[in-house]
Amino acid sequence: MEEKQILLLGIGNVLWADEGFGVRCIEALNRQYKFPENSVLMDGGTQGIYLVQHVQACDILVVFDAIDYGLEGGEMKLIEDDAVPNFMGAKKMSLHQTGFQEVLSTSKLLGDYPEKILLIGVQPTVLEDFGGSLSPEVKIQIEPAINIALHYLQQLGIQVEIRTEALPETEALSPSELALEQYEAGRPSEAEACRVGDDRVLADAAIRFDPKPSIIDQPVSVDVDHRGQY
Repeated sequence: MEEKQILLLGIGNVLWADEGFGVRCIEALNRQYKFPENSVLMDGGTQGIYLVQHVQACDILVVFDAIDYGLEGGEMKLIEDDAVPNFMGAKKMSLHQTGFQEVLSTSKLLGDYPEKILLIGVQPTVLEDFGGSLSPEVKIQIEPAINIALHYLQQLGIQVEIRTEALPETEALSPSELALEQYEAGRPSEAEACRVGDDRVLADAAIRFDPKPSIIDQPVSVDVDHRGQY
Protein backbone atom coordinates (compact mmCIF):
# COMPACT_ATOMS: atom_id res chain seq x y z
CA MET A 1 0.00 0.00 0.00
CA GLU A 2 1.38 3.40 -1.00
CA GLU A 3 2.25 5.68 1.88
CA LYS A 4 0.05 8.75 2.33
CA GLN A 5 1.76 12.10 1.86
CA ILE A 6 1.10 14.63 4.60
CA LEU A 7 1.42 18.41 4.45
CA LEU A 8 1.18 20.57 7.54
CA LEU A 9 0.89 24.14 6.38
CA GLY A 10 0.90 27.44 8.23
CA ILE A 11 -0.23 30.47 6.26
CA GLY A 12 -0.38 34.16 7.10
CA ASN A 13 1.86 37.17 7.60
CA VAL A 14 3.83 37.39 10.87
CA LEU A 15 4.36 41.12 10.32
CA TRP A 16 0.68 41.86 10.96
CA ALA A 17 0.04 40.68 14.51
CA ASP A 18 -2.56 37.86 14.70
CA GLU A 19 -2.27 37.17 10.98
CA GLY A 20 0.88 35.26 11.87
CA PHE A 21 -0.94 32.59 13.89
CA GLY A 22 -0.66 29.85 11.27
CA VAL A 23 3.05 30.37 10.74
CA ARG A 24 3.69 30.42 14.49
CA CYS A 25 1.92 27.05 14.86
CA ILE A 26 4.13 25.46 12.21
CA GLU A 27 7.24 26.94 13.81
CA ALA A 28 6.30 25.39 17.16
CA LEU A 29 5.48 22.02 15.60
CA ASN A 30 8.81 21.92 13.80
CA ARG A 31 10.79 22.76 16.91
CA GLN A 32 8.99 20.41 19.29
CA TYR A 33 8.14 17.31 17.25
CA LYS A 34 9.62 14.80 14.80
CA PHE A 35 7.45 13.72 11.89
CA PRO A 36 7.73 10.66 9.64
CA GLU A 37 9.49 11.01 6.29
CA ASN A 38 6.21 11.15 4.39
CA SER A 39 5.40 14.45 6.13
CA VAL A 40 6.25 18.01 5.15
CA LEU A 41 6.00 21.01 7.47
CA MET A 42 5.81 24.27 5.55
CA ASP A 43 5.73 27.95 6.34
CA GLY A 44 3.42 28.98 3.51
CA GLY A 45 3.49 32.65 4.46
CA THR A 46 1.49 34.62 1.88
CA GLN A 47 2.59 32.62 -1.18
CA GLY A 48 -0.97 31.98 -2.31
CA ILE A 49 -1.21 30.29 -5.70
CA TYR A 50 2.45 29.23 -5.56
CA LEU A 51 1.42 26.58 -3.03
CA VAL A 52 -0.61 24.65 -5.60
CA GLN A 53 2.07 22.06 -6.38
CA HIS A 54 2.53 21.30 -2.68
CA VAL A 55 -1.20 20.87 -2.07
CA GLN A 56 -1.46 18.65 -5.16
CA ALA A 57 1.32 16.44 -3.86
CA CYS A 58 -0.33 15.62 -0.52
CA ASP A 59 -3.08 13.21 0.51
CA ILE A 60 -3.65 14.70 3.95
CA LEU A 61 -3.56 18.46 4.48
CA VAL A 62 -3.61 20.26 7.82
CA VAL A 63 -3.80 24.06 7.60
CA PHE A 64 -3.27 26.55 10.41
CA ASP A 65 -4.55 30.08 9.85
CA ALA A 66 -6.19 33.12 11.41
CA ILE A 67 -9.76 33.19 10.12
CA ASP A 68 -12.42 35.83 10.65
CA TYR A 69 -15.32 33.62 11.73
CA GLY A 70 -17.11 36.50 13.42
CA LEU A 71 -16.44 34.91 16.82
CA GLU A 72 -14.86 36.24 20.00
CA GLY A 73 -11.14 36.98 19.65
CA GLY A 74 -9.04 33.88 20.24
CA GLU A 75 -11.85 31.39 19.65
CA MET A 76 -10.85 28.36 17.62
CA LYS A 77 -12.94 26.62 15.00
CA LEU A 78 -12.22 23.43 13.08
CA ILE A 79 -13.38 22.91 9.51
CA GLU A 80 -12.92 19.72 7.53
CA ASP A 81 -12.79 18.53 3.94
CA ASP A 82 -15.23 20.08 1.43
CA ALA A 83 -16.28 22.86 3.83
CA VAL A 84 -12.74 24.30 4.00
CA PRO A 85 -12.77 26.35 0.74
CA ASN A 86 -16.03 28.02 1.76
CA PHE A 87 -14.59 29.23 5.05
CA MET A 88 -11.34 30.38 3.46
CA GLY A 89 -13.33 32.70 1.23
CA ALA A 90 -16.27 33.66 3.45
CA LYS A 91 -14.75 36.84 4.87
CA LYS A 92 -11.26 37.56 3.65
CA MET A 93 -8.92 39.42 5.95
CA SER A 94 -6.08 39.58 3.49
CA LEU A 95 -4.90 38.52 0.05
CA HIS A 96 -3.32 35.31 1.32
CA GLN A 97 -6.77 33.85 2.01
CA THR A 98 -7.98 34.68 -1.48
CA GLY A 99 -4.83 33.03 -2.78
CA PHE A 100 -5.28 29.88 -0.75
CA GLN A 101 -8.90 29.51 -1.77
CA GLU A 102 -7.63 29.60 -5.35
CA VAL A 103 -4.99 27.00 -4.48
CA LEU A 104 -7.67 24.56 -3.38
CA SER A 105 -9.94 25.20 -6.36
CA THR A 106 -7.02 24.94 -8.80
CA SER A 107 -5.87 21.68 -7.23
CA LYS A 108 -9.35 20.22 -7.59
CA LEU A 109 -9.63 21.44 -11.18
CA LEU A 110 -6.34 19.76 -12.06
CA GLY A 111 -7.48 16.50 -10.51
CA ASP A 112 -4.96 16.32 -7.66
CA TYR A 113 -6.74 17.15 -4.43
CA PRO A 114 -6.11 16.01 -0.84
CA GLU A 115 -8.24 13.15 0.43
CA LYS A 116 -8.48 14.76 3.85
CA ILE A 117 -8.26 18.42 4.88
CA LEU A 118 -8.38 19.95 8.35
CA LEU A 119 -8.41 23.71 8.81
CA ILE A 120 -7.46 24.81 12.33
CA GLY A 121 -8.46 28.45 12.46
CA VAL A 122 -8.46 31.00 15.24
CA GLN A 123 -10.41 34.26 15.39
CA PRO A 124 -7.92 37.16 15.33
CA THR A 125 -8.10 40.03 17.78
CA VAL A 126 -5.44 42.41 16.44
CA LEU A 127 -4.52 42.79 12.76
CA GLU A 128 -3.62 46.42 12.07
CA ASP A 129 -0.40 46.52 14.05
CA PHE A 130 2.56 46.40 11.68
CA GLY A 131 5.50 44.67 13.34
CA GLY A 132 3.31 43.46 16.17
CA SER A 133 3.21 39.95 17.56
CA LEU A 134 0.25 37.74 18.41
CA SER A 135 -2.30 39.06 20.86
CA PRO A 136 -2.45 37.12 24.16
CA GLU A 137 -5.84 35.62 23.24
CA VAL A 138 -4.44 34.18 20.01
CA LYS A 139 -0.97 33.26 21.25
CA ILE A 140 -2.42 31.06 23.97
CA GLN A 141 -4.14 28.95 21.29
CA ILE A 142 -0.90 27.76 19.66
CA GLU A 143 -0.49 24.71 21.93
CA PRO A 144 -4.18 23.68 21.75
CA ALA A 145 -4.04 23.98 17.95
CA ILE A 146 -0.94 21.79 17.85
CA ASN A 147 -2.59 19.17 20.09
CA ILE A 148 -5.64 19.10 17.82
CA ALA A 149 -3.42 18.50 14.77
CA LEU A 150 -1.47 15.72 16.51
CA HIS A 151 -4.67 14.00 17.64
CA TYR A 152 -6.11 14.25 14.12
CA LEU A 153 -3.01 12.65 12.62
CA GLN A 154 -2.96 9.96 15.28
CA GLN A 155 -6.53 9.01 14.37
CA LEU A 156 -5.31 8.55 10.80
CA GLY A 157 -2.54 6.23 12.00
CA ILE A 158 0.27 8.78 11.73
CA GLN A 159 2.68 8.69 14.65
CA VAL A 160 4.60 11.79 15.70
CA GLU A 161 7.45 11.85 18.24
CA ILE A 162 8.17 14.63 20.69
CA ARG A 163 11.74 15.89 20.56
CA THR A 164 13.82 15.37 23.69
CA GLU A 165 15.23 18.83 23.04
CA ALA A 166 13.60 21.56 20.99
CA LEU A 167 15.37 22.60 17.80
CA PRO A 168 17.28 25.89 18.07
CA GLU A 169 15.80 28.93 16.33
CA THR A 170 18.63 28.78 13.78
CA GLU A 171 17.03 25.60 12.39
CA ALA A 172 13.63 27.21 11.91
CA LEU A 173 11.60 26.93 8.72
CA SER A 174 11.93 30.67 8.13
CA PRO A 175 14.77 33.14 8.91
CA SER A 176 15.69 32.96 12.60
CA GLU A 177 15.21 36.73 12.90
CA LEU A 178 11.47 36.09 12.44
CA ALA A 179 11.31 33.39 15.11
CA LEU A 180 8.77 34.36 17.75
CA GLU A 181 11.14 35.10 20.62
CA GLN A 182 13.60 37.13 18.55
CA TYR A 183 10.82 38.91 16.71
CA GLU A 184 9.15 40.02 19.92
CA ALA A 185 12.39 40.98 21.64
CA GLY A 186 13.66 42.98 18.68
CA ARG A 187 10.64 45.19 18.12
CA PRO A 188 11.43 48.91 18.74
CA SER A 189 9.26 50.82 21.16
CA GLU A 190 6.55 53.14 19.86
CA ALA A 191 8.74 56.11 20.79
CA GLU A 192 11.47 54.77 18.49
CA ALA A 193 9.25 53.55 15.66
CA CYS A 194 5.73 54.89 15.57
CA ARG A 195 3.21 52.44 14.16
CA VAL A 196 0.82 55.06 12.83
CA GLY A 197 1.32 58.67 11.66
CA ASP A 198 4.42 60.10 13.34
CA ASP A 199 3.69 63.43 15.04
CA ARG A 200 7.40 64.11 15.37
CA VAL A 201 7.64 64.40 11.60
CA LEU A 202 4.38 66.27 11.15
CA ALA A 203 5.38 68.84 13.78
CA ASP A 204 8.89 69.38 12.46
CA ALA A 205 9.27 73.05 11.60
CA ALA A 206 11.70 72.18 8.85
CA ILE A 207 9.02 70.32 6.94
CA ARG A 208 6.44 72.79 5.69
CA PHE A 209 4.51 73.40 2.52
CA ASP A 210 5.94 76.13 0.29
CA PRO A 211 3.49 79.08 0.48
CA LYS A 212 4.34 80.06 -3.10
CA PRO A 213 2.10 78.43 -5.70
CA SER A 214 3.84 75.65 -7.52
CA ILE A 215 3.89 75.22 -11.26
CA ILE A 216 1.02 72.78 -11.08
CA ASP A 217 -1.13 75.51 -9.53
CA GLN A 218 -0.53 77.95 -12.40
CA PRO A 219 -3.02 78.27 -15.26
CA VAL A 220 -1.72 76.77 -18.47
CA SER A 221 -2.64 78.13 -21.88
CA VAL A 222 -2.23 76.19 -25.08
CA ASP A 223 -2.38 77.84 -28.47
CA VAL A 224 -4.27 75.86 -31.06
CA ASP A 225 -4.35 77.00 -34.69
CA HIS A 226 -7.34 76.72 -36.97
CA ARG A 227 -6.33 73.22 -38.07
CA GLY A 228 -6.46 71.95 -34.51
CA GLN A 229 -2.68 71.58 -34.25
CA TYR A 230 -0.55 72.67 -31.30
